[in-house]
Amino acid sequence: MKQQIVFIHGGETHDTYEQYVEYLKRSEFDPKKESQKRWKHSLAENLGDGYEILMPQMPSKHNAKYNEWKIWFEKVTPFIKENAIFIGHSLGGIFLTKYLSENKFSKTIKATFLVAAPFDAEGTNYSPADFILPKSLEKFQKQGGTIYLYYSKDDVVVPLKNLEKYKNALSTARSVIFEDRGHFNQEEFGEIVDGIKKI
Repeated sequence: MKQQIVFIHGGETHDTYEQYVEYLKRSEFDPKKESQKRWKHSLAENLGDGYEILMPQMPSKHNAKYNEWKIWFEKVTPFIKENAIFIGHSLGGIFLTKYLSENKFSKTIKATFLVAAPFDAEGTNYSPADFILPKSLEKFQKQGGTIYLYYSKDDVVVPLKNLEKYKNALSTARSVIFEDRGHFNQEEFGEIVDGIKKI
């Protein structure tokens, strides 16, 4: 049976609708960026035939709301197999952390990879809006399997201080720090492929 990988992508959050409209006004359309290949797109190819990738498109990624993501994720959960490996990139990481800290997941999770996941808004120019984490991440630590934290020192979106906060909240988590990956928007990510294969 194939090892299932469940990938939750990132997104943008805004505290108000007005902030979202201002974000749209400031944003530029870039055709190259719209079609840019990212490492998530090559996961299946790089992992090989023994893996199956489940990559749901979460609602309103430019104005993400936790409750909407929770509703959609719970429609995805019947398709998640026992001993799946979760990957959450950026907002997808804080979403998985919050969801698995506040809800009982019905299946065993083998491992969870948080890649550049925000912990809170301290010292940043963004707001997690309603993706705010609960005080305790104990339930996530118990049911998230082996937890891996991937961060880069030059990430200007989610600074490295977020890693320290996760490490303090998740005593058994394993961390990997990179020097020059920014917010992990590269086309290839061989280290996470190797990390998954070693599990």
